[in-house]
Amino acid sequence: MDGTVIALLAATLVVAAIDWWAVGTDRRRVEYVAKPLTMVVLIAAALALDPADDTARTWFVVALVLSLAGDVFLMLPRDLFVPGLASFLLGHVAYIVGLLSLDTSVAGLVVGAGIIAVALPWLGLRILRAVRTGSEPELAMPVTAYVLVISAMVVSAGASGSAIALAGAVSFYVSDALIAWTRFIQPLAWGRVAVMVTYHAAQVALVASLV
Repeated sequence: MDGTVIALLAATLVVAAIDWWAVGTDRRRVEYVAKPLTMVVLIAAALALDPADDTARTWFVVALVLSLAGDVFLMLPRDLFVPGLASFLLGHVAYIVGLLSLDTSVAGLVVGAGIIAVALPWLGLRILRAVRTGSEPELAMPVTAYVLVISAMVVSAGASGSAIALAGAVSFYVSDALIAWTRFIQPLAWGRVAVMVTYHAAQVALVASLV
């Protein structure tokens, strides 16, 4: 990585940390700036780096832009959960296409599939049951689609053979699971901060895997 990319990634982490502080201390005005700005700076980093595969970088940038849109939807005081869900679902599809354009590792595919084989029944299915039996059963279908797509993203990250990409995908899975757990099962006092830390770690790792 050259100096510009390193500086942009460092700036991403600084702005992300400000967002974590804003979320943890409920400073919404700061959050409204820091949350989208984190993704804007990370997109700049993705565009500035010299990727191992240009096609993968293109799809990753599409995923980052869709994630930025999802961030804005979920950040606003109105309940825009479904538009946010749709934005991130499409973002994961873009990540899948980008990851599948990289080299294929059978061993990585097995690892990724193994992670989902454990996480899906232990966590994903529990969340889906809570959605179906809770106060928002109409969300069961879109949430099911989302779980399937993000699970495919984790498997695709494993198949890429990049440990960094797989770590990012798993971190994304954890972040989204925390959002769903808080909304559909039980609020967590530390949940919002944990969601953002794991989310930003995921996005940075996925971008870093391009090099």
